[in-house]
Amino acid sequence: MSAEEPLFRVVRGVPTAEELAALVGAIIIRSRPATAPAPAAASAWARSGRPGSSRGWRAAGLPR
Repeated sequence: MSAEEPLFRVVRGVPTAEELAALVGAIIIRSRPATAPAPAAASAWARSGRPGSSRGWRAAGLPR
């Protein structure tokens, strides 16, 4: 593919500049590899309810 050759071509209709921008944005987003979101750190309150928690639910609201 040469540098002058377009990546895509509209073959029907007359899209506005906004419609073309939306199409380009959608193509860019779809062409990126999907990444997994980073796991969120559990709060002290959430950790207190898990089995094996040494602090217990009462201490979850207290400062460390």
